[in-house]
Formats: sequence, structure tokens, C-alpha cells
Amino acid sequence: MVVAAQIQNWAANLSTRRQMLLAAVLGAMAALGQAPVGLWPATVFAFAVVFGLYQQSRGWQHAAMLGWATGTGYFMLALSWIVEPFLVDVARHGWMAPFALAGLSSGLALLWGAGFALARCAGPTAGAWIATLTLIEAARTYILTGFPWAQPGHALIDTPFLHWASYGGSLFLTAIVLLAATALWQFMTDRRGHGIAGMICVALAYVAGTALTPVNAAAPDAPVVRLIQPNAAQHEKWNPDKVQIFFDRQIDFTRDNGASVQPDLVVWPETAIPVLLNNAGPTLDAIADAAQGASVVLGAQRYEGVRFYNSMVVLDGQGEVTSVYDKYHLVPFGEYMPFGNFLSQFGISGLASREGNGYSSGSGMQVMNIDGLGKALALICYEGVFPQDVNAAPSRPDFLLLITNDAWFGQVSGPYQHLAQARLRSAEQGLPMIRVANTGVSAMIDATGQVTASIPLGIAGWQDAALPPPLPATLYSRTGDWPVIIGLLLFFSLSFLAEKRTGRETS
Repeated sequence: MVVAAQIQNWAANLSTRRQMLLAAVLGAMAALGQAPVGLWPATVFAFAVVFGLYQQSRGWQHAAMLGWATGTGYFMLALSWIVEPFLVDVARHGWMAPFALAGLSSGLALLWGAGFALARCAGPTAGAWIATLTLIEAARTYILTGFPWAQPGHALIDTPFLHWASYGGSLFLTAIVLLAATALWQFMTDRRGHGIAGMICVALAYVAGTALTPVNAAAPDAPVVRLIQPNAAQHEKWNPDKVQIFFDRQIDFTRDNGASVQPDLVVWPETAIPVLLNNAGPTLDAIADAAQGASVVLGAQRYEGVRFYNSMVVLDGQGEVTSVYDKYHLVPFGEYMPFGNFLSQFGISGLASREGNGYSSGSGMQVMNIDGLGKALALICYEGVFPQDVNAAPSRPDFLLLITNDAWFGQVSGPYQHLAQARLRSAEQGLPMIRVANTGVSAMIDATGQVTASIPLGIAGWQDAALPPPLPATLYSRTGDWPVIIGLLLFFSLSFLAEKRTGRETS
């Protein structure tokens, strides 16, 4: 208690600029809960002190500055992998890396600044702060095509709290983090009763998460899936002197006769073949021959007229193409340029996907039938980040199937954070996931979000893994984020009204 009081007194005497610097450092500390560090207690403690700073804020403008500083520090560390794509060709793009990280971090932090300000207008209460920041994270999931990467709740993916994602998704996990933070701060200050009550709720959720997480082992006769990871570094992936090496490597892994069982399905990663699908007849024949009668899923690029698509292709045991899925949720500035087609109306066609520049978006999420395994929801790379895309499946699949090229994300944090979000999608839906990445981490994930088999990052190899069964449809799979969003809005309204009534009674 003395330490908390000392922190409050010390922080209150700092200038606004130094308070913002402290908030930025605390934000970076909060990001330590993200993969691969996974230090979630640091996330809770850092947000606890941030909440203490927020409570001392002098009006909504001051709160906004503290929120922006916290968010900037948080995203600077959590999203540091964003510099990696610019380092693939350092000579041409390396100079952009620091500007990309600073711009993205400070831009996303504007949302946190707005959240702090809005919460402060409702009164510096724990309820308003938790509700508003969680709602801001909901907005980050949807606005401007969305970017819900590194939400505070993601710090709990490797804990028993993950079970609660099946009820309220990642937003519910974020609310748990913020509840734990405010309860800790209240316990350390003069509101010990509120703090103890909040900490008991969090502890019960932890224990219940452990007790309620079901066993999800694969059956003895479960289908066997071979994960293929060629480990093609991004700066070498399309090198004419290397593409055949990577292709032959995948063929060898597919054919490997040293395996104890013949797989039912072989999965290659995103953009796995070095030719366009339209011209890939001999390539697909070679793949089918290596698969020895097993179905194959692989990533390929294709064109239709002047448009290009990033696609997932299913080959049956005879090597015939039975399904093609075109990626629907594209990466802005990476796979297409926002407003490119609109600008083409004014003669600026270099950014227009309909002119063959960048990728075009597919028609929507797609469930594909795969012989012997059932129905798979196709996901390509970035699509695994968005819970609303998974919920947009036209029907409930038997499993999730994600192929990706995580070579863009480097070797430090990006691939691990991407894997963590894949685990979250499985837990939300109660569905297993087959995840195959070009450089790793390729993994089989069960319907509770646990990895049952994997190929480490930066390793070329293959792994046979049994496909775990699906669980019954979760509450989250039926409702999405809306119950949590409505509950948070109600909670915010009640906090606002209670604060105003308290203000009137004390005036």
C-alpha cells in the first residue's frame, strides 16, 4: 500500500511530459505479455499503474495524452515485427522501417487516447475505464478493415483464461486483463475492498478455466495430416536460382517414404508453388505423384483476366483441382492499395487491383470439402487474425485450415504472435486448426487452442499429426462480439450515471 501511495505522489509531481514518458514505458512493459515473451503478470501490473496515472488525470485532455503515450509505447514493442518486411530488401526499403513502426504505433495509439478521454468524461472510475478501453479494442477490430493484432487480452492466450474466449472472444480476455489491473491498483491503494472483490473474480475465472477446459485428444483412427514447411526466407523465396530448390524440398517432404503412416492430407503453405495456377498442370501432376493418393492443399497465385488472386487450392487423390478459395480479407498496402480502384477513375491506375496491380479480393469466406476429413474453413495468412471472418463462415466447418507465409514477419516476435492468434481462433470456435507456415511455426492446434504438434520456426521439415475432433459449437461461434459489446456499453452507461449521481450528491 505504501509503494502505491509513493508511486501516486511521485507521479503527481511530474510534469505532463514526464508523465507521458512514464506512460509510454509502462505501455512497453504491458506489451511483454505478448508472445513470445508471454509475461502476462507484467501486463497486469503495468496497466495497474497506468490506471493509477489515469485516475490522477486533470480532465479529458490530460487523460487523452496519457492514453496516447501508453498506446504508443505498447504498440512500439508489441508490433516491432512490422519493420521486418522493410528489411527484406534493405537497400530499397530499409529507410522506411522506423517510419512505419512509429507511424503505425502512434496512429493506433490515437484510439487509446480517445478511449482514455472518453472514460475520463464519464468519471475516473474503474468501470468506465475497463468498458471504454475494451470497446476501443473492439473498434480496432473493425474500423478501416480492422487490425486487432496484439490486443491486451492476447497476453492470456497461454493461460487457463483462454477457455473464456469460447464465451466472449478476445474482447472478454481484454476485459479480464483490465479488471485484474484495476483490482490490483485498488488493492494497493485506499479501495482495498473493491480490489479484493475484483481479484477474487479474476482468480475464480483462472481456476474455472483450468477445470472447465475439456480434453480434446485425437481418436486413434483420426485422419493424419502432413504439415510441409520448406523454410524459404522471404529474400530468397522468388529467387530464380532458389525456387526449384524450395519446390523440390516440398516434393521430397510430401513423398517421404520413411514415415510410419501414409497421410490422409498433405498441406503446403501460402504461395507454395513457383508458377501461376493457370499454368501449373505439370507442377500439380508432380505434387499428386509425390502425395501417393493423398489429398493436397497448397497456396498458389492465379489470374482471371487482368486480376490476380492469392488462392488456396485443393487437389484430390488423383491430382484434380476440386476447390479454389481466393483470399477475401487482403492486407492494405501489402496486397492492395486502399482506394486504388477509385483513383483509377481519375487516371491513376498504378494502384488499382482491377488493372492487375496487387491482388483482388475473393467473393467471401468459403468452406471446402476435403475427402476423408470433412469440411474446412479456408484461411490465408492475415485472415486468421480476424474473429469476425471466421464467424462469417457460410456453415460450421469441421476444422479450420490456415496457410501462411510468415517469412514476412521475421524471426523474433511476429510468427509467434500470429500462431498465438491462431490458437485463439480455435478456442473461440471450439474447432481444431491445421496451420502451415512457410518458415514456421507450422502446427496442429486442437479445439481448445492447444498445440498438439508443430515444426519450429526457421526449420525445413515435415510433421505428421492426427486431426483432433471438433467440440460442440461455442457461444462465441453463435453470437460473435455483440453480447460483449452490448454488455460493455451497458456497463459504461451505468458507470457514467453512478458517477454523475455521486457528483450531484457531493456538490
